[in-house]
Amino acid sequence: MSIRVLLADDNEITRRGLLWIIDATGDIEVCGQAADGEETLVRAEETGPDVVLLDIRMPGADGLAALPRLLALPKPPKVLMLTTFHDDEQVRSALRAGASGFLLKDTPPDELLRAIRDVHAGRAALGPPVARRLVDGLARSSPALAPEEQRGLDSLTGRELDVLRLLSRGLTNHDIAAELGTTEGTVKGYVSAVLAKLGADSRVQAARVAYRAGLDTD
Repeated sequence: MSIRVLLADDNEITRRGLLWIIDATGDIEVCGQAADGEETLVRAEETGPDVVLLDIRMPGADGLAALPRLLALPKPPKVLMLTTFHDDEQVRSALRAGASGFLLKDTPPDELLRAIRDVHAGRAALGPPVARRLVDGLARSSPALAPEEQRGLDSLTGRELDVLRLLSRGLTNHDIAAELGTTEGTVKGYVSAVLAKLGADSRVQAARVAYRAGLDTD
């Protein structure tokens, strides 16, 4: 079955562009559109989308205001936030409120579609520029590694360290696989091992350890 997506953006041109990108796929379909936060909630209740592409800045109830209400629906969708701005506090607020991902609107179409598929599958999606800025800010706020984090870092194999460096740059499993010349399935296994050894519950948390440890993530 197709992944059903609701487009929520006050800019009609942006919605048309997203619709054009999604219509070219065979596994994702647009089930509705909205131009503000209140309309987004109405359309979500009417159509029951799997994923909402939610603009963070809209008239009336904006994306941040609509987000918790979307997640409180009887069948809550996954929510992928979209913005033209590099506002770190907005990113943190959206993620704390339960957003599954955060992308800039100039994200290439293939990365956007991959992010939709990722959040639908239960994985987080942060575009590389967003992930880098977010993790860098978190790293500066707490520079010292805890003893258990250092032990976890020391236990990583050489290939696991390579994967940690790449995910710290915000790369997806697909992109890491291309960098290392391996398969996405293999990378997924490495990422799981890295998270387990570091005691991290997300890629962002693991990347934070890498930055604070002074690993070369550029």
